[in-house]
Order: sequence, then C-alpha cells, then structure tokens
Amino acid sequence: MWKTSLAALLPGALLLGAPLFADAQQAVQWELQVMRDGQQIDTFEATTTVGQARTDTHHHVVTHNVGCKQQPAGSIDLARTLTVSPVDANANEVTLAIDAQEVLEEDTPQRTAEGCALPPQPRQVAASHPGLRVPSGQWATWQILPKDPALEYRVRASLVNQP
Repeated sequence: MWKTSLAALLPGALLLGAPLFADAQQAVQWELQVMRDGQQIDTFEATTTVGQARTDTHHHVVTHNVGCKQQPAGSIDLARTLTVSPVDANANEVTLAIDAQEVLEEDTPQRTAEGCALPPQPRQVAASHPGLRVPSGQWATWQILPKDPALEYRVRASLVNQP
C-alpha cells in the first residue's frame, strides 16, 4: 500500500518543485543611427532580449587616389562594431549598454612637400555607455566625438509586445 501512495505523491512533488509558468523574457526592439557631422551614415537595428547582447560589424572599404598621378591606392576598411545590450526595460523606458569600436578617416587629406596626395590616416575610436536611458519610442542622443568629425549615435528603443 505504501508503494501506491508513494507513486501517487511523486508526480505531485515534482510539480511543486518546478515552476508552473516559465518567466517570459522581455524583448526590446532598438534602432541606432550613426550621425557624422549631422548626416546619417549608418544604421543598426535588432530585437534583443533583456540581459542578452547583440554585436554587429559593418564594413565600408574606401580607396583614395594618391600620389602626384592620383592613382587609386591606399584603401581603408572603415569598420564599425557595436554591441548593444538591453539591461532594463519597461513600458516607459529602455536602458541600453552600448560598446562601440570605430575606424574613421581624416577629413582633410595630407600632401607631400611636392603637393602629392597621401592616403588619409585611419583613426580608431572606442566608446562605452553603461546605461543609456531611452524613453520608449523616442530618440535619445549620445555624443561620441564633439568635432573633427562630430560623431553621435541616435537611439530609439521600446519593448516588443508579447502575445
């Protein structure tokens, strides 16, 4: 008889130890616009779960005419890598952690003493924001460089409606 009672209690005990409902993970839909000197030059967007990170790299290879004969040469990979992680979200506000690595080129081309064009030198920029607060559905701005060039990120984010 005790075997029958134990067999009847075991499934109930297992149910008590397991959660009745799995916690629904909040998903955030976000868009990040890269603005250089007031002009949009790149866009990143995704839907990411709170507590997870999304990393994307965009490449833009440019080649310049250099030397006194203006021959194509001196290509530069203007890579931009962003890692975006929603750290908190509610109906009113989303908080995002953002890490950025950028390769930029100089705005002003250099020249030799003879006046021949040199390729622009790459410039690496790294920035990190541990908690950019974005009002739900509205744009927030984060300035990376104030000038030469002015570089800022415009970010919009909101919770994804769960069914």
